[in-house]
Amino acid sequence: MKNTPIHLKNQKNIDESDLFKNEFKDIAPIEQDKIPPQRFSSKQNSGLTQKNKADLAEIKQAAAAFEFSDGFEGHFDINQPLKYVKPETDSHEVKRLRRGDYPPDLILDLHGIKKEEAKYEIAALIHVAQKKHVYCVSIMHGKGTYVLKKSIPNWLIQHPAVMGFHQAPKEWGGQAALLVLIDLPLHHAKY
Repeated sequence: MKNTPIHLKNQKNIDESDLFKNEFKDIAPIEQDKIPPQRFSSKQNSGLTQKNKADLAEIKQAAAAFEFSDGFEGHFDINQPLKYVKPETDSHEVKRLRRGDYPPDLILDLHGIKKEEAKYEIAALIHVAQKKHVYCVSIMHGKGTYVLKKSIPNWLIQHPAVMGFHQAPKEWGGQAALLVLIDLPLHHAKY
């Protein structure tokens, strides 16, 4: 094609152009609909933010609905891994936690969080777990100063939705975490 005369090159371009036009002669051109692309105004953005704020408010309200007491202390055997079974709960379920049969569906990491804030976070976690039908959650308290590690079990045994907990297996945090079983509300089908 390098040695093709110019008049043949032009002829070839004209032929290709004619072929193209001939192929698409029955196609009508698209008219511009003159609808500008959608842009979100600050009012629409605030609507999305309002939903997030409403969800956050609901979680905070649920957390506030259950207050953990710092004056209550349960008895835990310091020579055993940290565990608790609610009296009406099957102790076998907590043994399954120890073995790692229940992987947590929600994980709450409390590293660096103050004690008072941790109370609200745990109450919110339990609320969300029940709302989303999550049976097992993990609370990572860390080792640190042992403030949370000592307080969290005492808080958990106060909550009516906590069926039991056990020190997490190594793959879920070991001595720095607890796996918690949540009692899920029953939803009766309407007939």
